[in-house]
Amino acid sequence: MSERIENSQDLRDGLSGEELFSRQNVGLTYRDFLVLPGYIDFNPSDVDLETKLTRDITIKRPLISSPMDTVTESEMAIAQALMGCIGIIHYNNKASEQVDLVRKVKRYENGFISDPIVLGPNDTIQDLDAIKEKHGFSGIPITEDGTPKTKLIGIVTNRDIDFEKDRSIPLGKLMTKELITAQKGISLLEANDILKKSKKGKLPIVDSQGLLVSLVSRSDIKKNRDFPFASKDESKRLRVGAAVSTLPESRDRVDELVKVGVDVIVIDSAQGHSIYQVEMIQYIKKKYPGLQIIGGNIVTQGQAKALIDAGVDGLRIGMGPGSICITQDTMAVGRAQATAVYNAAMYAAKHGVPVIADGGISNIGDLANALAIGASTCMMGFMFAGTKEAPGEYFYENGIRLKKYRGMASMEAMKTGGGKRYFSEDQKIKVAQGVSGTVVDKGSVLNFIPYLIQGLRQSFQDMGHRTVVDLHKALRNGDLRFERRSEQAQLQGSVHGLYSYTAPTMRAE
Repeated sequence: MSERIENSQDLRDGLSGEELFSRQNVGLTYRDFLVLPGYIDFNPSDVDLETKLTRDITIKRPLISSPMDTVTESEMAIAQALMGCIGIIHYNNKASEQVDLVRKVKRYENGFISDPIVLGPNDTIQDLDAIKEKHGFSGIPITEDGTPKTKLIGIVTNRDIDFEKDRSIPLGKLMTKELITAQKGISLLEANDILKKSKKGKLPIVDSQGLLVSLVSRSDIKKNRDFPFASKDESKRLRVGAAVSTLPESRDRVDELVKVGVDVIVIDSAQGHSIYQVEMIQYIKKKYPGLQIIGGNIVTQGQAKALIDAGVDGLRIGMGPGSICITQDTMAVGRAQATAVYNAAMYAAKHGVPVIADGGISNIGDLANALAIGASTCMMGFMFAGTKEAPGEYFYENGIRLKKYRGMASMEAMKTGGGKRYFSEDQKIKVAQGVSGTVVDKGSVLNFIPYLIQGLRQSFQDMGHRTVVDLHKALRNGDLRFERRSEQAQLQGSVHGLYSYTAPTMRAE
């Protein structure tokens, strides 16, 4: 009798992704399975989480803030981009307001600011105050006629105006006229050296005739140093996305968003498999072939095929799994999130289209599981709601510091336009598919994201994979192994048997 030779295939426990999801007649969530551990031969710091957002856009960290009016406006989008992620600005506002929010992000950081805001000598301190309130900065070049690309005659900074009580004084009387400038063609490194030596905050770049060409800011250079993973476009500006609906008015929105440099458009529909979305995708692609489009939301392979055939560059997966979403209960339509992500991702991968796992994520384990079953990025509302950068003011309830968080199909949000995501026409009678609530203060995103990223790195180490690409390769070839969890296994895998305990918070200090 010959001895049986064991090999690695014989010793593989658990199920492949295909076996896990094909053997079940019931939808699975992220909590219904675990990834079996892999072989560790690297440190968490060796994990590289760079990933594809769309066919043509790569970001360093696989996190996205959701286009919700209590989650993502310019402050959140700026923080996300600085941390190597990206924010999608909501459209529950006027088109001009959304455009202004995108513009703030694109202006926030740029090695050479090619379109600096300028004023003229007859403008007043009050005009400068308005710019500071709107854009968050106050060091302004002064040109002869107050328009860009004309002769530079001075600069006004906080030091020139801080103690002036009369805000109607013309800037021409206060501006610094003895300027340190640099000539057009200087490198960013050379400009940085001039700023260091001069100890100035801003360096105007002029041409041979003294006309203002661009501006370099000391604060921007510091940001380059402090945020090495920042998501930037080819012009070194922060990346940002914007959501639009399938309604005809959104076509005009897209035109205006393109003008201010939006990087990606997310067509924001609760059910994305529709003629309205297909027509919107085709319209945008025909008019702006290079503009990246993310379609959705979808949960099946058939839906994925329809939007990929229409021309999308990324897919958003999820229908009803969010903490404030009641679509599945109200409409009896949707799909369990893990099953939706796996099936859509497996089909989309054959066509080179990344997928976003949107919804159902409330801890690091959910993030790791979403990536393990094929998602390239994870979109979150709840996880980023309640942070310092989320829209809205903090308030206290029973001594707990909170912020509002609401679904875009809550009655409250629909009164201000949130229903555009759910309906293809105006509805006289509105049926809520979301709720309004509150979330606990999580601190700043600039502290919270590093906490999430460190947790993901440790999870990748436990799974035995250094990159998202390697993880997905192991998923497709069956090397990544899973196991279904019973309800008792889920209970055992959480805290149990203690008289009392202190739960870790999701707030990173």
